[in-house]
Amino acid sequence: MAGYSARVRADIGRWQQAGLIDASTADLLRRDVEVNARQSLSFGSILAMMAALLFGAAILIFVAANWEAIPRLARVAALFAVILGGYAGGAVLKTRDHAAIGEALWIVAAAAFGGSIALIGQMYHLSGDEASALVTWGVGTALAAAALRSNPLTVAAVGIADAWLFLKGFDYYSRSDFPHAFLVMAIVLFVLSFWTRSQPARHLIILSLLFYLVLLATDQATLPVAIPLVVASVVLFSAGVLVPERVDRIVQLGGRLPLHALLGFLTGLAVIQFELADERTYNSGFTLASVVALAGIVAAIVFAGRESRGLRWLAYLGFAFELATIYVVTLQSMLDTAGFLLAAAVLLGILAIVIIRVEKRMKDPATGGATA
Repeated sequence: MAGYSARVRADIGRWQQAGLIDASTADLLRRDVEVNARQSLSFGSILAMMAALLFGAAILIFVAANWEAIPRLARVAALFAVILGGYAGGAVLKTRDHAAIGEALWIVAAAAFGGSIALIGQMYHLSGDEASALVTWGVGTALAAAALRSNPLTVAAVGIADAWLFLKGFDYYSRSDFPHAFLVMAIVLFVLSFWTRSQPARHLIILSLLFYLVLLATDQATLPVAIPLVVASVVLFSAGVLVPERVDRIVQLGGRLPLHALLGFLTGLAVIQFELADERTYNSGFTLASVVALAGIVAAIVFAGRESRGLRWLAYLGFAFELATIYVVTLQSMLDTAGFLLAAAVLLGILAIVIIRVEKRMKDPATGGATA
C-alpha cells in the first residue's frame, strides 16, 4: 500500500503540472490517499501484531509456569493488569499517532483475556468446555473491537468465532446438534465490521460462511445446501458485475464480491459433484454438474476476468480441479499409472496454453492490464 500511495502522489503532482486538475482537487486527492494509507496494514504493522501475539503468549506462559507459586489474588490482579494495561495503553498510543503499536497492545490485551478465562477457570474449578470458553473470549473481543473501533480486534473476533465453528463442527463424538449459532455470530460480526471499518473481517466472514455451508452439507443434506449455494453465488456474481459500484457501496468488499461469488459457485458445485460421482456408474447428474462448472468458469473469465487478476487465477485453479475431477471419475479405471501421468501431463500442458492465451488477451495496452 505504501508503494501504491507513493505512485498515486507522484501521479497527482504530474496531473497538476499538466493542468489536468487544479490545486484544490490535487490537495483533496492527496488527503484521501493519506487517510486510506493510514487505514491500511503495512508490513511494519503486521510485524507489530506478530510481536504483540508472541509477547502476550510469553506473559501467559510465564504466569502459567509459576501459577502455583503466585498467591491467588496476585494471579487475578496480574491478569487483569495486563488486560487493562493493554487496552488503556493502546488507546493512549493511538491518540498520539502510534496506531500500529496501539493496535498491537490491544491484541496483547485480547490474548491475555483469552488466557485469563482458562487460567481463572482452572483456579476456581469453574465448569465448562473449550467451546464455551471460546464464546466468552469472542464476545469480549468483539465488545472491545466495538468500543475501540478496532480493525484488528474485529478480525481477531472473527478468528475466534471460526475456531469455535471448527471445534464444534468436528466434534463428532460429543456434539448433540449442528453449530447453527455460527450464523448469528457471522451476522453480528459482519455488522460490527462496518462500524470498525474492517474490510478484512468481512472477507474472512464470507470465507467462514462457505466453510460453515460445507460442514452443513456433509453433516446433513448435501444437495439442498449445495444447490442454493450455487444459485446464490450466480446471483451475487451477476450483481457484482452488472452494478459493481452500487453493490460495493453496500457490502464494501473493495470490488471483490465476484471473486467470493466464484469461490462459492465452485465450492457448491464441488460438493454436488462429490455427491453424484460414482466410479462404478458414471451418471448424467455428474455430467451436468461438470458442464455447469466449466461453463461458469468460462463466463467468470469473460465477464470479470479483465478487472480482477485474482478472479482469473481462481478460475484457472477451478478449471484444473474440474479437469482432475472429471478424469478421476470417468477415466481412472481405464488407464494405468503411466497413462495417468501421461494424461496429467497433457491436461497441465493444455491448461498452461489456455492460461497464457487468456493472460495475453487480458493485457490491454490501453488500460495497462487488469487489477489485482
